Amino acid sequence: MDIRVRGKNVALTDALRDHVEKKLGKLSRHFGHDPVVADAVLSVEKDRQMIEVTLPLPHGRVLRGQESTEDMYASVEIVVQKLERQLDKLKTHAKTRPAHSAAERPAAQSEAGDPTDGAVVRRKTFPDKPMTLEEAILQMDLVGHDFFAFTNAESERINVLYRRRDGNLGLLEPD
Repeated sequence: MDIRVRGKNVALTDALRDHVEKKLGKLSRHFGHDPVVADAVLSVEKDRQMIEVTLPLPHGRVLRGQESTEDMYASVEIVVQKLERQLDKLKTHAKTRPAHSAAERPAAQSEAGDPTDGAVVRRKTFPDKPMTLEEAILQMDLVGHDFFAFTNAESERINVLYRRRDGNLGLLEPD
């Protein structure tokens, strides 16, 4: 597993980099020989020490964990625990669901443009592999977002799954 560690508003010492690489390196046991690249961004905002880890997986899945505490080392420990729980959940889900076609494409993420009022400041792509509503809910939970765009396996149309203010889920489907 390749681990990229970046710092934002924080002095990234060798000890801190080694700690992050060691802790995230423990996740490699879940991937066998598959090439996986973990991207960790460490940052400081006021008195909060934050780490955000993005882990693109084969077949377009993405794991994401974010944690913020008063101690960077504690934040690293907690985010690794979160990622392990997500991997276990994904592994359990994979055992109960049949495998899909090998034609699945990995998701690609890219940033575009400079931040200005009303401009697109970030662009992401998502896998166009058809998935069931259940799989979309799982994927939305894994990436930790309040919405998720996906191709519905039943209708073969783009749908958007979102979390409502009351905690329930909503689904946007085209007419």
